[in-house]
Amino acid sequence: METLFIIILILYVAAAVVMAIYGINCYVMVILCARRQRRERRRDHEDLERFHREFTTDDLPVVTTQLPLFNEANVAERLIRAVCAFRYPDGKHEIQVLDDSTDRTLEMTRALVAELRIAGHDIHLLHRTDRTGYKAGALEAGQQVARGEFLAVFDADFVPPADFLANTIPFLVMDPKLGFVQTRWGHRNRDYSLLTLAQSIGIDGHFAVEQSARSWNGLFLNFNGTAGIWRKETIRDAGGWESDTLTEDLDLSYRAQLAGWIPRYLVDVVTPAEVPTDINALKTQQHRWAKGSIETAMKLLPQVMARQDIGIFKKVQAFLHLTHYMIHPVMLAMALLVLPLLLLGGALVRRDLLVGLLCAMLISMLAPNALYLFAQKLTRKDWKRTFFYLPALMVLGVGLAVNNSRAVLEALLGHRSGFVRTPKLGDAAEVAPPESSEPRPPIAWYRESRDYLFLIELFLGAWSFIAFLIYLSLTRFIVGPLILINAVGYTWVGLLTLFHERRMRLRLRAAA
Repeated sequence: METLFIIILILYVAAAVVMAIYGINCYVMVILCARRQRRERRRDHEDLERFHREFTTDDLPVVTTQLPLFNEANVAERLIRAVCAFRYPDGKHEIQVLDDSTDRTLEMTRALVAELRIAGHDIHLLHRTDRTGYKAGALEAGQQVARGEFLAVFDADFVPPADFLANTIPFLVMDPKLGFVQTRWGHRNRDYSLLTLAQSIGIDGHFAVEQSARSWNGLFLNFNGTAGIWRKETIRDAGGWESDTLTEDLDLSYRAQLAGWIPRYLVDVVTPAEVPTDINALKTQQHRWAKGSIETAMKLLPQVMARQDIGIFKKVQAFLHLTHYMIHPVMLAMALLVLPLLLLGGALVRRDLLVGLLCAMLISMLAPNALYLFAQKLTRKDWKRTFFYLPALMVLGVGLAVNNSRAVLEALLGHRSGFVRTPKLGDAAEVAPPESSEPRPPIAWYRESRDYLFLIELFLGAWSFIAFLIYLSLTRFIVGPLILINAVGYTWVGLLTLFHERRMRLRLRAAA
């Protein structure tokens, strides 16, 4: 039994060290962002002013805006009309509605495109009868016939502002080495519920701090799949859109930079979007991002590491960037190991070892929160109130570990799966929280395929709660709150999955 205890203890300590490494990198991102943010934001503003001094509208290139859609009845019209409202010279803006839908969305978009063409817009519907390559396939098919020298891309749930092209195209025009421009995501339904608020804070951390730090310090920057613009030449030079990973955007952006193209991130250009209001939709999105990231890491990290012209620090950051979702199986392992660790020898664990574990765990838990707070400070005047919502983000991150661990495992085992889009609600996701009143029914409810991961989540919640009680019975209180976070996180996500699944069944029944 002593040997088993030592093995489990070693595994637990190793997991805590891995979590601490990724946590320390959060501080690195904050430092890299903070030291350059004033200068770089000023440079963005000055470059835009220089464009207006030195160029005229005649110098603006033809742009093709691509709108990949699949069964997006709730948001398709809103997106298309927003893009048609872009302020850009006549004759220089082409719109491609890349609609592979199999439901009534196609009928809607076909009628809307016909209406807008009569109104004078250069808009076209491209419909494929098969979804070869999914979103990547649709974008690749569109760019083959696109008239524009540059390609703007928007997912269905985004509502880009009318001045989007005016605030982004100038940078590509002035710098011929610039391969793509990425803008920051905004959140139309940030305050819809605690779930959407937690997601928004987490996404802000990525866009306000991580993306800024990477762009401003010459590190690999990922295109986020939407709310950005590509140079067509860059796409073709990098080999085009490929669908052998679930994150075709991350894959192409790395290949473009390996081919010598430079990215640019515009933190002060905000493109609003909808975050999932349903935990099952969020799980679908997270599964795709987690699996695709690991697939991309397996595909491209060997090339990154083999390049002699890439520095050590940049390689380390690329590794941490592409493998970030590995923290979820590590979190899951720690949750599973803590109970047998306590049962086999919890009273024997030395206090100095507990202190060391506490330091590692505090780094891994508090470092992301420091990053999220700094992101809110950069982007919101009321950033201080974010502090009170960080516990919700912490338990959500823990609760998603089962879902994301499955995605990581599937990627590592080479299990291929199709691109599953995240259902959107459109205006119904913004009117009122479900606690106070039911939103008006949108055009269509889209139900996620049922799975039973919530059973594992609820089991882990009970498992962690038992571990917490045993830990307290040993009169050890140092890391008890961190064990409790596991209990709350897995239980909350498991119960929320059940609640949202039941709510969706009722909505589907009412709509039938």
